Amino acid sequence: MSISLVAGLGNPGRDYDHTRHNVGFVVVEAITRQLGLAWQTQRSFEAMVARWDPEPGRTILFAKPLTFMNESGRALQAMTGFYKIPATSVIAVYDDLTINLGLVKVTVTGSAGGHNGVASLIERFGGGFIRYRIGIGPKDPPQMDLKDFVLGKFTSDQQHLLDQNLERYVTGLRLVIEHGADRAMNQLNRRDSQ
Repeated sequence: MSISLVAGLGNPGRDYDHTRHNVGFVVVEAITRQLGLAWQTQRSFEAMVARWDPEPGRTILFAKPLTFMNESGRALQAMTGFYKIPATSVIAVYDDLTINLGLVKVTVTGSAGGHNGVASLIERFGGGFIRYRIGIGPKDPPQMDLKDFVLGKFTSDQQHLLDQNLERYVTGLRLVIEHGADRAMNQLNRRDSQ
C-alpha cells in the first residue's frame, strides 16, 4: 500500500512551540529534515506542505495544518480531496495522553479518545487512516485540567526524554511509510507494550 499523506497534528504559531499537543509537528519536522525536504505554505490547503518523491511514480506529501488543532480535518480534507488520496493512505501523527512519554503506538481503528484533532479527521473523512500515536502521558498532576496539560510545555526532563526518542519516532514513522501499518504495529506496538 502506498502512503500518500503524512500529517502532523498541532497548533500553528510560536505560542504553541514545545507544547505537548504539538508533538505531531515535531516528528514530521524531524523526518522532513532527515530527508532534506523544504516546507512551503499552501494557502489553498491551509497547510505547510513538503513533498518527497522516493521513487518514480510515488509521491509522499507531509503536512502541518495551519488551522488550529480542532479544525485539522478541514485542511487535510482539502488535500485528500484535491489529490484523491483515500483515508487509508493517510498517516496522522499526534500526541496521546493514554500512552506514556517515550512510547509510540500504531493503530488503524478506534475513537478520537478525547483528541480534538483526531475527532476533526474522523468527522471530515471518517476512520481508516493510520494513527501514529506518540505518548505524552501520564497527566501529572492527575487533577490538572486536560486542556492546560496538553497546551503546557514539557518540563526539562520530559523534553530531554522526547529529544532522546526523536530519532526512534522518525525511524518508526519511516517503517509505517515504507512497509505499511501491519508491519509497524507488529514491531513498534510489541516493543512498546506497557
